[in-house]
This record gives sequence, structure tokens and C-alpha cells, in this order.
Amino acid sequence: MDIEDVIAFVEVADAGGVSAAARRLGVSKSIVSRRLIRLEVELGVQLLARTTRGAALTEAGNTFRDHAARVRAEIDAAKETILPAGELSGRLRIAVPLSFGPTHFAPILAEMARRYPQLHIYTAYSDRFVDLIAEGFDCAIRVGYLEDSDLIAKRVGPIYGKLVASPDYIEAHGAPETLDELIAHEALMQGTETWQLMDGDEIVTVHPRGRFKADNGTALAVAAAAGLGVAWLPDCVIHQYLASGALVPVMTRHPPPSAGAYVVRPPGQHPSRKVRALTELLIERLEENPPLA
Repeated sequence: MDIEDVIAFVEVADAGGVSAAARRLGVSKSIVSRRLIRLEVELGVQLLARTTRGAALTEAGNTFRDHAARVRAEIDAAKETILPAGELSGRLRIAVPLSFGPTHFAPILAEMARRYPQLHIYTAYSDRFVDLIAEGFDCAIRVGYLEDSDLIAKRVGPIYGKLVASPDYIEAHGAPETLDELIAHEALMQGTETWQLMDGDEIVTVHPRGRFKADNGTALAVAAAAGLGVAWLPDCVIHQYLASGALVPVMTRHPPPSAGAYVVRPPGQHPSRKVRALTELLIERLEENPPLA
């Protein structure tokens, strides 16, 4: 049994189709298909039921996938173990937020590629909440306040933000000054998130309401500058708006506590050397020059 065939099967099972698996592996669809056929012939069972929408696991495929994924993980760990200290190879798939990710994290990822010339790095930039396990990512960089989950998170740097609104909005609706007043205002949000604010030495959770939502911080800054409501945004997204006066801070007596930038990964006993190296580089760079502060 060829280990490359096993890896191809795991990728197809996780990605839900041959095309997506081929993109992950960096090979053609025909190569992935041949590997799947060889594996099924070797095992004497059908692992995948091909459909117009992709590929679905058969009962045998579902059973074999769990074992195959563990085999692949062990192979990856074994490869890392025998590499000389300081060297990394293989593939690293990272999900990064689209909001300020290309400007603030991309240079650090480029430095990672420069340091490790045998490492293949694939980065997906999106403000969509990525399912790391289902979509086959090794880790993600996430910013803000993390919700409870089974993922393992390591904080790599702080993020400071403010509640802001435009002068036109404040002239029309007034500036909220208390927590109760804030609830009555139009909130610009990414989804159904909560806001955390300081009330003296205590952190208070606020449940804002609003009719305008976007999954991108830059889009929310534009909406706030257009006078649509109050938004919580990182300083690095709004600093130009603040400098020009297009946005002004509100609720200054109840500032948000500092949030964080995190590397999150699927649960497991130990992070891979690739994820550890990325985490250490992020901490190093954000301590030297915190672009999110």
C-alpha cells in the first residue's frame, strides 16, 4: 500500500471531493483519482461514492478514514523527528483573517518561507470562520476574543481597539456614554458577537443590536464612517479614520479590554514543529514591532 495513495484518500475524504483535494496537495485531479483507484484495488473495497457534488464516504471508507488519518499524522511526525534541528519541510496550511491579514501577517509568513526554504506554505485569507479540521488546515491566526471551543490556542500578541462612530451619526443620535445607552444604538457587527467593555476594574459583556453586518473589519469601518452606527474595531483598521476625523471614539469611560492575536490548532497532544515555528516567529515579530497595537 502506497502511503501517497493513503494521503490522497484522507485529503479527498476531508475536502469532500477530488478537485479540492488536488488543490490541497498541489497535484492534478487525474493524479489524485489514480491514487484513489489504486488504493481501492489494493483494499478490495469501495471507499468513496462519486457524486455530481464531489465524493461521499462509503461505510468502509468512513471506517478506513479514521485509521488512515492517524497513519498520516504518524508519518508527518516521523518526518519531522528525523529532520535536522532548525529545518522544516512539507506543507503548512494556515487560515488568516482577511481584515489586515495581508498587510500585518503576510510579511511574517513571507519571513517564515524565507527561513525554511523546504517548507511549502499555503495561506487562505478570509474573515469566514474556518473549520480547521473539516477543511484540512494545520492552524489559523485569529484575532479578537476567542469563544470556547475544542481548539487549542496560543496568544501571540495583543490587539487594542475602540468603539467608534462618525461625527454625523453622533450629531443625529448622540454619543452613548453608559452601558445602557449603548444598547439603544445601532451596532455594526460581524455577526451575533458580544462586546466586552470595562466598568471600572470589571469586564462587562454587552449584547449589541444592529441591522448592518459584515464579515470584514474594513467594511465595518467604511459603514461606521458613513454614519450607520457604532462599531468596535481594532486600532490598526481605524487609525486613518481617526486621524482624519471621519471617526471619533465613543464610550471612552468604558473602553474595551485588550484583545489578542492567537494561533489556534486542532486538538492533539503536541503541536507540530511547523506550527511551533510559526507561533514563535509571530511572538518574536509582534514583540519587536506590534503592528496590531
